[in-house]
Amino acid sequence: MAARNKKWTQGELHTPVCDILGCAHPIVLAGMGGVARSELVAAVVEAGGYGFLGMVREPPALIRTEIDRVRARTGSSFGVNLIPHATGRALLDAEIDACIAAKIPSVALFWNVYPDVVRRFRDEGIIVAYQVGSPDEAIAAEDAGANILIAQGSEAGGHVRGRESVFTLVQKVVAHAGVPVLAAGGIADGKGLAAALSLGAQGVVVGTAFMATHESFAHDYHKQRLVSARAGDTVLTDSFHINWPRGAMVRVIANSVTRGEAGDPFSGPTKTIGEEEGRPIYLFSTDSPLRSMTGDFAAMALYAGESVEGVTNIVPAGERLRTMLEEAQALLRPR
Repeated sequence: MAARNKKWTQGELHTPVCDILGCAHPIVLAGMGGVARSELVAAVVEAGGYGFLGMVREPPALIRTEIDRVRARTGSSFGVNLIPHATGRALLDAEIDACIAAKIPSVALFWNVYPDVVRRFRDEGIIVAYQVGSPDEAIAAEDAGANILIAQGSEAGGHVRGRESVFTLVQKVVAHAGVPVLAAGGIADGKGLAAALSLGAQGVVVGTAFMATHESFAHDYHKQRLVSARAGDTVLTDSFHINWPRGAMVRVIANSVTRGEAGDPFSGPTKTIGEEEGRPIYLFSTDSPLRSMTGDFAAMALYAGESVEGVTNIVPAGERLRTMLEEAQALLRPR
């Protein structure tokens, strides 16, 4: 039977998936690599939402440190985002060990379904949310043991799995899913949250809107570009590929790379355009500008979803979450 959500607590927008995750409201911070660090995760969960630390290809020591930092700020539940397909197996196993040892409540996984990874977490009692881009992938993730499905539409910023509009995909996934479904991609306000709930999703996963907050670990340059960008300024491209399997599409704000002004992304010598604590940042890499980086930010991957048009200022994460809730409540309130 499909896990449809036709009822929710009108006054609080509390859906069944909130009980699974241990949060008050069905707004989830996307586990954006590099951006969703402890300060942002703690701010979102303290406001009643749920958050995933973006720990893609990060050393286990950093994962442990960031988990400890969130716990020092809040007693609320949160999770960790990992991407098995973009991580070497030895590092992935070490990341998994770190999450299990820290007794993290949940993990979010993305990009191809790895049943062995799902099983390893489920065997430890850890909730698994799997982000998918098609109905077939949703079925595979649920069959592997995922507790929650995240249906990602093509409007999403960053790495994009889906090729359909988010609400079209949500309806297809909800129709067959036996677990709760969250909507992701192009959602930054209460209108998007209300629409997702009305179509049977039990909540939303938000990236771009939370990147443009005080607590985000994104560099101020990136945040300001989000504020000034419009939906038409974003493009899907595979030009930013270093550190990821070739052919993986990302949605970014158009720049010299996407316009072809930086040369062929797949040939020629490697060029360093920045640095992060001694680590070189290469032209055409998937690295986005972070607080800890220096370099040519304009040539880096400026991730942004189509929802960027609705992001007109930089505010505290808790304020952004509360505004979304208030807008959705007003729209869903019985007339």
